[in-house]
Amino acid sequence: MREISQDIEDELLTQDVWEAEDGHSPETPISIRAAQVFHRFEESGWFRLEKHGVEKRVTMRPTVNQFLTILVSFAETGPVFLSGKIRSIDLNIQQVIEGKADGDTLSETAEQARHLLEHVRNTGTNIRDIMEALARATTTAEYVRRFFSDYIEQVFIGDYRELRTKEHPLSRRQQIIRAVEELSSSEAHRARLIAWYETKRCSGDRQKAGILFDKDIHRLLELNRIDEYLDRLDDEIRRANRRALAYLDYRLRSLRPIDNLVKQAIVEALAGNLPAISDPFPPGEMISGDRLAEPRKSVDRAPPSSLRRERPSDAQVARAHVMLRAREARSVTPLTLAEFVVGRLAGADKVSSGRLALNSIGDVRAYQALAGLGLAMSSDSRRLQLSASVMAKGFRVTLEDDSEPEQALIAGRSFTVERRKAAAEKSR
Repeated sequence: MREISQDIEDELLTQDVWEAEDGHSPETPISIRAAQVFHRFEESGWFRLEKHGVEKRVTMRPTVNQFLTILVSFAETGPVFLSGKIRSIDLNIQQVIEGKADGDTLSETAEQARHLLEHVRNTGTNIRDIMEALARATTTAEYVRRFFSDYIEQVFIGDYRELRTKEHPLSRRQQIIRAVEELSSSEAHRARLIAWYETKRCSGDRQKAGILFDKDIHRLLELNRIDEYLDRLDDEIRRANRRALAYLDYRLRSLRPIDNLVKQAIVEALAGNLPAISDPFPPGEMISGDRLAEPRKSVDRAPPSSLRRERPSDAQVARAHVMLRAREARSVTPLTLAEFVVGRLAGADKVSSGRLALNSIGDVRAYQALAGLGLAMSSDSRRLQLSASVMAKGFRVTLEDDSEPEQALIAGRSFTVERRKAAAEKSR
């Protein structure tokens, strides 16, 4: 329970400014506001508090957990890459044919195939809906912004350009179809898989097991229609692109008063007020020998020289290894920074910057990183605090004062590294 409250406190610190609610203003202590949020989740049914002796555990109901999973999945929806899905289907079918997997893998693969075809079909519908919504855009800037944010980033297939190439896993769809037909026609495979369906999913009902098996096989064989769905999607994309280009071309042309100029020219022509002008042709003959294009001259170029292969010397290889080791020694990651902090704490709760022993370049780089985290955590910027919390795993860094004591290797503001206590330690 304490860990969840601590996570709520961290979110309250890193999120945007909160409005006053239920008598608690943003100036209320962070622990009270976190407790208020926790109790609200408990009262609304999102959290369920269970007691086991003196220990309290926080759980979520299965329906709430599933609803939260759907919300997160919907919020993180982006371009879909068909290569990963096709590769997964192909590998799973091979596992089933080789006898390394049973009906559970076949059923999951059939579900993946159904979702894949549904996504390809729905992409065309989403494109039509988005283009209809874009038609109601008031300005050209809004149209362009929504075209790239809604159309390109959200509903487009990530590897759409490579779908028709031989390197794309989609080129193996015929092998997948043949493998599925082998599972359906082979008596040994069919009996083995139907027996699994009968035992695991149908409680001994042989007829129902056969129906479920045929249903999954039919879903996998539907992959044979993916070319038809992709052709429809190509038509929708071409139509959407032509529509967008025509709209943008019209908007760009309408920036000039072309319509007014055309109307004015028509009025002047009907009134007979047009000035007498000569023909629009330049002086001289329209067609003559000196105006013809010269014949193309071929230029003989020397053939390219063969590529030379140069092997690095031992000194160059050694120098490259030294540079790589130097780069690795100077790189600071959350894991290396946490190891440095744990080693310097040595079981204590906190340690000041003046007591940090610096024995190598890696220690100096860790010291610099901790000093930067202290500045970020002490600032008023929510973005800096959030980025600092990503690097600080299990500890906090606070600045002591504005003075900069002199040290042998490095100088800067003093800070204190404090270990975040676990829930069990705080309960004592």
